[in-house]
Amino acid sequence: MFDFVQEKRRLVQIVLGLIVLPFAFWGVDSYQKSSGGDYLAKVDGVKISPQEFDNALRQQQDKVREMTGGDVDPAMFDKVEVKQSILESLISQKLLLSQARSAGLAVTDEQLAQVIAGIPAFSTDGKFDQKRYESLLASQNMTPVTFEARVREELSVRQLTDPYTQSGYASVAAAENLIHLAEQQRTISVATLSPAAYQAQVKVDDTAVQAYYDKNQNEFQAPEQARVEFLAFSAGALQGQVEVDEAESKKYYDEHQAEFGAPEQRQAAHILISVSPQSSAAEKEAAKAKAENVLAQVRQNPSKFAELAKQNSQDLGSAVNGGDLGVFGRGAMVKPFEEATFALKAGEISGLVQSDFGYHIIKLLAVKPARIASLAEVKGAIDLKLRQQKAADKFAELAEKFSNAVYEQSDSLKAAADLVKLPVQQSGWLVKGQTPAAPWTDRALQAVFSDDVVKNKRNTAAVEIGPNTLLAARLVEHKPASVRPLVEVAAAIRQKLQFQQAMELANKQGKDNLAQLQKGATPEVSWQAAQVVTRARHPGLEGDLARQLFQANTSKLPLYLGAETAQGYLLLRLEAVKEGAEIDDAKRSAYMQQLRQFSGEELMRAYLADARKHADVSIKPFAEAEKK
Repeated sequence: MFDFVQEKRRLVQIVLGLIVLPFAFWGVDSYQKSSGGDYLAKVDGVKISPQEFDNALRQQQDKVREMTGGDVDPAMFDKVEVKQSILESLISQKLLLSQARSAGLAVTDEQLAQVIAGIPAFSTDGKFDQKRYESLLASQNMTPVTFEARVREELSVRQLTDPYTQSGYASVAAAENLIHLAEQQRTISVATLSPAAYQAQVKVDDTAVQAYYDKNQNEFQAPEQARVEFLAFSAGALQGQVEVDEAESKKYYDEHQAEFGAPEQRQAAHILISVSPQSSAAEKEAAKAKAENVLAQVRQNPSKFAELAKQNSQDLGSAVNGGDLGVFGRGAMVKPFEEATFALKAGEISGLVQSDFGYHIIKLLAVKPARIASLAEVKGAIDLKLRQQKAADKFAELAEKFSNAVYEQSDSLKAAADLVKLPVQQSGWLVKGQTPAAPWTDRALQAVFSDDVVKNKRNTAAVEIGPNTLLAARLVEHKPASVRPLVEVAAAIRQKLQFQQAMELANKQGKDNLAQLQKGATPEVSWQAAQVVTRARHPGLEGDLARQLFQANTSKLPLYLGAETAQGYLLLRLEAVKEGAEIDDAKRSAYMQQLRQFSGEELMRAYLADARKHADVSIKPFAEAEKK
């Protein structure tokens, strides 16, 4: 597939993110409507309410779950540092919005409409579709008013931030210096003095084992354990308790046609004669002349298009397939290519089409018309979605009642189980401090081993262990923590002491060898085969040794270094240094772009820090806020 798929405009990416990704701040209306004295922070008089913070926290949880496939313990979001980070993000966003307003930055209705209309997700057959727009927002629990307010805020803030982020500076000298550092190669050999080689020299007697046992009793604690009965209550578990009838499926299908439409797609082939916008006038003219020559051959023998593509196209990915690019819809290709392709009829061949990638000759191979899937095709998906919605609604309706039943009937889970019509389950042995497999989480385990559960034999509270999932448990059997007897751990202690002493011998020998090598002697060392490393790729070298290697004075080689590692003492011999290849314009340009980006981001951080100094920002400690 050729590689000039259209790059979306930056603003469109940002705005589309408001629909498909969690959005960090809650919108203009949310904090203007919040009232009362309960808040976590204030920025120039604008409050960040607990509700707004909870929404941001929940959205961040959803984002992390999406990135990790759902394998996230909700307890990680209980950490003060995580909460503080999210609050700081909200403060920065409020501060930027305040600064944008103070600067008089605004977005006109026309600008707003233009950006939203340019989002492919809202288009049908290349045109903005109001019904699709409203349907997609509704599927994300948004109204057009809320969404447009958020877009307007984001665009106004971008007017403030873009002059900083896009004004980064990078010199040619800095870029070339960075390239030299990144691409410099160093040839090294390494030798590891492993503690295993010194094990036979080590003797550990019973007295040493006993002394270690007596001094380190905490290492030999058998942790507290418990067996429980538990009740896992989730929206997913309720899906079997709800029904979706034919009328509901048909109603959803009729009201959400946009969800089931497949836009028109086209299959095209092309011949590309490459030339970049930065090429000289002579190079551009030569490329155009070559493209016109190939076009003349195509016009003369249209049936040989695929053969001519194989012979002439400089898009190597598609040339081998006769120029065939496969099937694609609007928004997939650069604009000139897209417009030309969608103006053709099946079998037609275009004239020369110019894009940033050069000159194209396009043949439309086939048209796949737009269509709406039938109800029969999508009924299974509709039924599942409606069942999930009903189950989620039922979960929301019963969640508080479930929590109350667990608390009020604290000597049994039966009332809660009867309420939600789910079975009480039995666990195996749970170990304090060791999170077992699902459904258990750190937070749920902490509840099981709380004093109230262990000493008073009460139910745990209903604990959130995932999205729309609560768990409550009740102790069945308990084993307190205890110290394991010496007879059980003596072998492990002996092995540990042997390893420690062998490691000490290995390190001592390694340091002796290093001292001799640095003096010019040649002690017996088993060097591994030489390898070439760079600052970015140095497998097997731990951080400290890697830093020593690349900071070392290389005026006199070979050079010897050494370091203690978890595998033993590592000796390193630096044998040669080779500078990277000659720097070409493309590489220099790429590095300068990265440096400009870093510089722009640093300018933005500096601006934000200065604005923070002059703003009226007050923050309530989380400990104080959580007591309320």
